[in-house]
Amino acid sequence: MVTTLNWFEIPATDFERAKTFYAKVLDVQIHDDPNRQYAYLPADPQTGGFGGVIGIGENFVPSTTGTTIYLDGGNDLSIPLNRVESAGGKVILPKTAIGGNGFIALFIDSEGNKIGFHSMG
Repeated sequence: MVTTLNWFEIPATDFERAKTFYAKVLDVQIHDDPNRQYAYLPADPQTGGFGGVIGIGENFVPSTTGTTIYLDGGNDLSIPLNRVESAGGKVILPKTAIGGNGFIALFIDSEGNKIGFHSMG
């Protein structure tokens, strides 16, 4: 086993709002699945990256409790974190040092999910 994580799904209640939120916060292009309400976030499995989606479906319930996923904050997570509130989310933990492991931050997305950012800078 190379890595323990290989996929994640971020639940949404308003698909278009969630796609707009993540496209703005991450400054990325998000691609729809033509067969279901899934929107793919960027990933590069050739370099060991794993992927995930924003999705609507049975048992897709936004939550601030339970498992927290940390998205790649790039070279400095302050950059995407500074876009959270203008995109309709709320920062609940500002950029915080975690010693030699870099920095983390937490936010509530447009759908009510608690999500984190991690970066080394």
